[in-house]
Amino acid sequence: MTVLMSRLDTSGAEYGARREAMLAKLAELEAEQAKAVAGGGPAYVDRHRERGRLLARERIELLVDPGSPFLELSPLAAWGTEFPVGASVVTGIGVVEGVECVIIANDPTVRGGASNPWTLRKTLRAADIAFENRMPLINLVESGGADLPTQKEIFIPGGRVFRDLTRLSAAGIPTIALVFGSSTAGGAYVPGLSDHVVMVRDHAKVFLGGPPLVKMATGEESDDESLGGALMHARVSGLADHLAADEHDALRIGRRIVRRLNWRKAAGPVPAGAPPRYDEDELLGVVPEDLKVPFDPREVIARVVDDSDFDEFKPLYGPSLVTGWASVHGHPVGILANAQGVLFGAESQKAAQFIQLADRSRTPLLFLQNTTGYMVGKEYEQSGIIKHGAMMINAVANSTVPHLTVVMGASYGAGNYGMCGRAYDPRFLFSWPSAKSAVMGPAQLAGVMSIVGRAAAEARGQAYDEEADAAMRRAVETQIEAESLAFFLSGRLYDDGVIDPRDTRTVLGLCLSAIGDAPPAPPAGYGVFRM
Repeated sequence: MTVLMSRLDTSGAEYGARREAMLAKLAELEAEQAKAVAGGGPAYVDRHRERGRLLARERIELLVDPGSPFLELSPLAAWGTEFPVGASVVTGIGVVEGVECVIIANDPTVRGGASNPWTLRKTLRAADIAFENRMPLINLVESGGADLPTQKEIFIPGGRVFRDLTRLSAAGIPTIALVFGSSTAGGAYVPGLSDHVVMVRDHAKVFLGGPPLVKMATGEESDDESLGGALMHARVSGLADHLAADEHDALRIGRRIVRRLNWRKAAGPVPAGAPPRYDEDELLGVVPEDLKVPFDPREVIARVVDDSDFDEFKPLYGPSLVTGWASVHGHPVGILANAQGVLFGAESQKAAQFIQLADRSRTPLLFLQNTTGYMVGKEYEQSGIIKHGAMMINAVANSTVPHLTVVMGASYGAGNYGMCGRAYDPRFLFSWPSAKSAVMGPAQLAGVMSIVGRAAAEARGQAYDEEADAAMRRAVETQIEAESLAFFLSGRLYDDGVIDPRDTRTVLGLCLSAIGDAPPAPPAGYGVFRM
């Protein structure tokens, strides 16, 4: 039998302490996500409703199939910056008329839906997901354009939004724009470059330059409707393919457009997988609050994969990395999960072989991260840790099967790379609230800076200021600790969202289903492995 046997003592004090620590982090997560859901705040929400408008998430709820899940992406975008949490846009994956689609919805209650640098990053990430996984892209448009004080960070990279729309269309991936309000200046090209365009009568306004700009540039007098109203675009310019009577009508038409796409998933139907034999709620007590304390990732695997069935590969070799085969909601996966944190030479070679096997069988890979990086020291350098780590990174970088990554705990140093961090373009990457990621741990980083500073002082023949060194170490540790936290990293879109550990199986199932929309890529061609 390959069913995992759990050894997690759910009645013990250690489990209870870990659970309470995770629940506290989840309460913080809920509070931060509530800020994004609140939009621009009660005053702006009330004003928007008084105008007879729906909120961004209400539009999404009416667009997607009743009772179907919506996987929101990057809800903490812009966290810890001067901009509102959520970055004035909602993005995610939803099912419309049975078709998995990427949805981008401007939130007009936040500065009129204006785009700031984090809005742009979040929007571009959503377009990348649509392209990689061949999912139709639906824009729910109501935006005042660029946040002008930050134009220097938006204007030049923002051209990618328009490039992406044309590339999606050229690749045969449908793009749909439902215009509820303003879509002006550069934003006018969102409907202009979409395959299908719906505009709401009396509300949609699409023009390159509004009446004041036209007056200044040409001296011409005009009004919003004659310059860029929905009726004008439906009757005169031809930009609008459909004229909607109101927002509900626009969403109905949008659903009808998707129904007529005749869209089919590349992958065939997947049989439903049996639920795990252990309660997903128990995932709350697996990860220690102190990430220096190791934990067994098999306890996570047993609560995520179908029937808790895991066929482990090389269980006695390189035991600090757990590898093996399983399925999640019927989708086969190869899993790499860090056991004791440190990656040694054997683990690296084991990983490289396992990744090649998955690539050969066209099996998606799931990386469960909890690593402090590759082992350092004279013994390990002499035994070839650089070569072995390079083999693993080579395999990850050039493998062409879809990769998914979940950061459960630590993600430090080059271990982040070998375990498919953001730089290695996993299809999806999510973090648990317990996750931390940096070049190294805060104490280690501060200690390295202290050693370097002490050596420099000795080389100059100067006495070393121990008091200043202690202050420097405290300051560096505080800074690195803050910058390594899950909320900070998610705010900068280094993941696709911080998730409740209990939702891991559901989130992975939704992602694996979305991946099935795209045809498989050809097998990998690897670079030179240094043996």
